[in-house]
Amino acid sequence: MNSSVLIESFAEFAKFKNIDRPTMMRILEDVFRTMIRKKWGTDENFDIILNVEKGDLEIWRNREIVDDNSEDIWDHDKIALSDAQKIEPDFEVGEEVSEEIQLEDFGRRAVLTARQTLIQRIKDMEKELLFQKYKDLVGEIISGEVYQVWNREVLLLDQDENELLIPKGEQIPKDRYRKGDVVRAVVQRVEIVNGNPKIILSRTSPAFLERLFENEVPEIYDGLIAIKKIVREPGERAKVAVESFDDRIDPVGACVGMKGSRIHSIVRELENENIDVINYTDNLELYIQRALSPAKITSMKIDNENKRVSVFLKPDQVSLAIGKGGQNIKLASRLVDMEIDVFRESEVYEEDISLEEFTDEIEDWVIAELRRIGLDTAKSVLAVSKEDLLRRTELEEETIDDVLAILREELEEEDNQ
Repeated sequence: MNSSVLIESFAEFAKFKNIDRPTMMRILEDVFRTMIRKKWGTDENFDIILNVEKGDLEIWRNREIVDDNSEDIWDHDKIALSDAQKIEPDFEVGEEVSEEIQLEDFGRRAVLTARQTLIQRIKDMEKELLFQKYKDLVGEIISGEVYQVWNREVLLLDQDENELLIPKGEQIPKDRYRKGDVVRAVVQRVEIVNGNPKIILSRTSPAFLERLFENEVPEIYDGLIAIKKIVREPGERAKVAVESFDDRIDPVGACVGMKGSRIHSIVRELENENIDVINYTDNLELYIQRALSPAKITSMKIDNENKRVSVFLKPDQVSLAIGKGGQNIKLASRLVDMEIDVFRESEVYEEDISLEEFTDEIEDWVIAELRRIGLDTAKSVLAVSKEDLLRRTELEEETIDDVLAILREELEEEDNQ
């Protein structure tokens, strides 16, 4: 293989991989200098001249002429007079000889190795460029075409045929993928696995919802409205706290749009995820009230030290506060970064009895578990829904049913006396 064929084939391959000319030149020179070092031990006295467009390669070895009896005759940059005169009879001691080295002088095996090394260097550079490209795109939305669907992940291809993955945990549970579908997701992270970049996408990340809002709401994109925090149960429900930097702009109205026009496209993208847009405020009590929407809170007690808040609601508001499967209260707790405990306001029982009075009917460890979450009277226990007791204690449903029945019976007897 002569130099022109080697360089032209490499240049064509490099252009196909979108490698720029300076990078291509640098790789070529690095590979040839490696070949020189392997053959002569050093490349210090060699010049490499490349012309990628014409496929030309020139390698020149530069040495100073010394007398045949000189002690320096074995130095890498010296050449004996007798050897120099074989190249050009007129050479004399002290002159410099520039000898052209042909690619064939390295041997067939070295040339083939160089070709493989060039291709591998381009592939490695392509991987590095891909890694850097997507590292810069972390947190941004991209589109990909579904290429293959597996049980644990979905493989997408971007417009350059690069592989992208959406693991099961980053998919919205209601998502259904078919080959050829175009899917949007946010770049979650980029890793190097066994020397190859692994690009992980997500449709469950709060960042995905945030980017969707930026795309649909110009005021967010322009910085007039800020998204303070997003919490999600992907595909089910989300709460988005927003704040306006312009008193003339209603942040909630701007995000929802006229007749829900802006938020509808986001909801459809997220498989009909129910999105609550909340006006952020520094007033913690008001923020908690808005976070628990649509439930109406009667009163609350905030324990800042333990990051807990007890909210009291009328009986018909408790289920709204808790939400389907406890979603509303879980999301509200995460949004305000406090554990929210829901209590039902009692409208029936006037008198109250300490749980210590029930030791004959309720086991001590059950009473201790109720006291652990701040419930030490019959009325305080009955003010909490069964769903909330299940969530906040380690008690079984059957045990809670028995406790509630005992407490109701006792308080009803007290009320009838």
